[in-house]
Amino acid sequence: MKQAKPFQWVFLAVCVFFLSSKSYAQLDNWNAWLTTQIRQHPDVVAAREQWLSANAGTDAMEQPLYNPELSTELERSGDDGNYRVGVQQTIDWWDKRQARKQQANYLRTAAKSQYQQVVLNKTSEALIALAEWQAARKAQELIEEQQAQLDALLSLVEKRKKAGDLGGIDAELTFLSLSTQLTEVAEVEANLQKAQANAQELLAEWEPITGGIPSIFWMQQVLDVSDQDLQNLPLVASAKANWHALSEAAEAAQLSAKAEPTIGINAGRDGDESVVGLSFSIPLHVRNNYSAESRTAVKTALEAEAKYRALLRKQRFEWQAALAAWKRFNNQYQRWQSRVQKRVKNSETLLKRQWTSGDLSTAEYLLALNQRAGSLLAGIEMEKQTRLEFIEVLLKSGRLTNVSEMHSTLDN
Repeated sequence: MKQAKPFQWVFLAVCVFFLSSKSYAQLDNWNAWLTTQIRQHPDVVAAREQWLSANAGTDAMEQPLYNPELSTELERSGDDGNYRVGVQQTIDWWDKRQARKQQANYLRTAAKSQYQQVVLNKTSEALIALAEWQAARKAQELIEEQQAQLDALLSLVEKRKKAGDLGGIDAELTFLSLSTQLTEVAEVEANLQKAQANAQELLAEWEPITGGIPSIFWMQQVLDVSDQDLQNLPLVASAKANWHALSEAAEAAQLSAKAEPTIGINAGRDGDESVVGLSFSIPLHVRNNYSAESRTAVKTALEAEAKYRALLRKQRFEWQAALAAWKRFNNQYQRWQSRVQKRVKNSETLLKRQWTSGDLSTAEYLLALNQRAGSLLAGIEMEKQTRLEFIEVLLKSGRLTNVSEMHSTLDN
């Protein structure tokens, strides 16, 4: 065997590099197309408007707490008209506004994360729909191929029957096998139509001619997930932001229990004299110190913290379960590919040759054909389940789509 020359290895490496680069470029284009489709879905549009609405609501929380008050006083004493005009302002002595600002920031983060979770879920649904459509289409092609084989076999059996090579029972067995295929064809075609309708509902511009998910998509590496990765998941980030928002709300409630002064100045005329006055007032929290409201807010924040930590723990175990499930399916599918797929595909010619030569009876031949089709359908189903588990792994790890960059800014 000749050994390849160095320049040949270089040429092969360059070819592999360019083919790989082209594949990844196609994947980038497909990802961009998928992003556009997801953004057009009504559920995502509604989630985006909800995000905008939440942001508008939090803007009000950053405004000053108290407006100045204008007061007037007019009285008549004899022939003299006395009047006073003043303005007073309650002072945010304990800086409650700052706590509300922090709360508003966390609420914005929570709203953004909720929107990102909708995008993530809708992307997962779209990929699942496309994976199921691809599997249904492969199953349809296989069943139609098998039906065509049985049609051809029935014609051949009829000819051999007339020639006296086969008996009437062989033709009947073939006809019965073909009749059974009609039900399977109807079921497979119905599944394909359902999968196609589901994909079209999720992706507005998708058509069967568009095709499914590029094969390079399934070649992505499954990376380990750290605690920080889990905390960055939109669902977890939203719960964390909600917890911090409620913590700031609890602090604001505690500050609200503290009295704040109101200072005023007024000027006017009393008889023939001009007068200027100062006023100062402060509420006395004697009958109600508002401690119950503060305790309620603190307990609500602690509840939100516990829910956040429980969700983070749940996501960690769900990721581990998804990864383990994908590994099991992937190992079995790889095993099927290496040990079964090639042999099953090549068995058709061998079976036909043995039946033609008389080594197999028609009943045995039909049984073998059915077993062959069943094995191929099992492979299609195993491939589909492996891909669905892979999508679940990407979903649980937050790497299904880069939602932190995609849809992270709002249009004006």
